[in-house]
Amino acid sequence: MGLSAEQLRTSLDALAQREPAFAAALAYAGYPEPRIRERGYVTLLRTIVGQQVSYKAADAVWKKLEALLGDAADPARIATKTDEELRAAGLSRQKSGYARSLADEVLSGRLDLANLPDDDEEAIAQLVRVKGIGRWSAEIYLLFAEGRLDVWPAGDLAVQVEIGKILGLPERPSEKAIRDLAEAWRPHRSAATVFAWHHYMFDPETKAAKNSAI
Repeated sequence: MGLSAEQLRTSLDALAQREPAFAAALAYAGYPEPRIRERGYVTLLRTIVGQQVSYKAADAVWKKLEALLGDAADPARIATKTDEELRAAGLSRQKSGYARSLADEVLSGRLDLANLPDDDEEAIAQLVRVKGIGRWSAEIYLLFAEGRLDVWPAGDLAVQVEIGKILGLPERPSEKAIRDLAEAWRPHRSAATVFAWHHYMFDPETKAAKNSAI
């Protein structure tokens, strides 16, 4: 349910009208491809699996975990496995705890991923109750899995770096500075986020984005 190509284009065109630097960057790198993830438990579990490891490593662990669980989309399956079995599939003790926390929140009904609050901050507050899901992970989930239009992960290093470049700033803006800067971009900050990553990975020689784990 992430932002569609049409939604990205509409928002980025609106940003280009407000901010000449965005218009120039858009002419340079072009429109990004949509980044869409499945809504629900599996996407959050994959987020936990992928923390602090490369994309390839995360994919390998996920395949082992799927084989172990049989039905990775069923949160009840985690409880049937021991820590040793999860560790053999590639999950550290810490990540096993995170996975169990997520399953417990979903199974208990405390976290209803089909009915998160419409208010982004309230939705983030519910998501971060899960051990191992911090603000950045919650924001990425709302952006990629729910397609919310105005998510702004100001703590993301690549976003800070690339927005600084796009705007021609002398140094990378701080999280607070970039949060203040982006107030003028509401309600199109999700598209600005996706474009920042696209611009960060853009290869002018091939005129395409490089592979990204984001």
